Amino acid sequence: MKRLRDSVLLFLLASSFFVCGQVQGQKTLIDVELEPAAILIGEQTIYSVSVTTDRAKDVRLLIPRDTLMRGVEVLLVSEADTTLIDNNRVVFKHDLLITSFDSSLYLLPPVYVVDGLDTIASNQVALKVSTVPVNADEPEAFEDIKDVWKPPFVLADYYPAIFGTFFGIILLVLIYFLVQKLRKKQTVNPFKKQEPQLPPHIIAKKELDEIKQQKLWQQGREKEYYTQITDTLRKYMVGRFGLNAMEMTSGEILEMIRKNSEVDSVYDNLKQILNLSDFVKFAKIKPLPDENDLSLMNAYLFVNQTMLEPLPDTEEIAKQGEDEKGTTNLTNE
Repeated sequence: MKRLRDSVLLFLLASSFFVCGQVQGQKTLIDVELEPAAILIGEQTIYSVSVTTDRAKDVRLLIPRDTLMRGVEVLLVSEADTTLIDNNRVVFKHDLLITSFDSSLYLLPPVYVVDGLDTIASNQVALKVSTVPVNADEPEAFEDIKDVWKPPFVLADYYPAIFGTFFGIILLVLIYFLVQKLRKKQTVNPFKKQEPQLPPHIIAKKELDEIKQQKLWQQGREKEYYTQITDTLRKYMVGRFGLNAMEMTSGEILEMIRKNSEVDSVYDNLKQILNLSDFVKFAKIKPLPDENDLSLMNAYLFVNQTMLEPLPDTEEIAKQGEDEKGTTNLTNE
């Protein structure tokens, strides 16, 4: 009987040791590592936190999100990397990206994990932060710890400049066409009485009268004399026949005007003026006095023979623009 009792006690004692060993083997563990453990000011290092626990346990890791301690900043905390190991145990790991901008030797505080009613602390590691070595003899050789990062290209960042340039070009084009249109359009002042436009033949006769009164060829200014006569006839043909006579040569004018049957009777008169004018202006020929008088007379004749019959209101306009002497006509010549 005594032997049986001793056997039972021995069995119970062995069982208790086995259970205690099992409980001790299932304890939650936490460990931290630092790589590298020495950095320069502003550099970064990886602070790794590993927790080993039972797969079925619900543990909570207390990780600081901003700073580990004064002077050591947390830049990034990675997601948990979980690994299943033997004996239905699991290891989950977090990597913290940390940095410091103050040179010192830091003993980093432990990280804690809560396992039910127990709070377990990790081991502690040291971080050495050194200043950047500076060559006092060559201060200009000082360089940044990190290179400047070029920001990635994002098209949306350039939208204001792109659309601003596009609409600016459109606006400039619109302004250009508006200015051109306003230049071509005659400005009308509603508060100013508009002077009536004289017929082309009235304007031409007035200019021929002025040329006659100037007596240019009598002063040896034949080139100026013929230039004014031909310019007057060219402007008259612009208004009367719609020719672009101011931009045409004498030959082109004669070729175009010859097609008009209304000028058949005075075609030779116009030809005499234009041909002689070209000789005077370009060949520097000095015409005879009779030729000078004939040219002015043919100019009057060309205007009188080709002018349109004036309307009654046109007659009034002409009278308002003439002086008391009136316009000299061909018969007065």
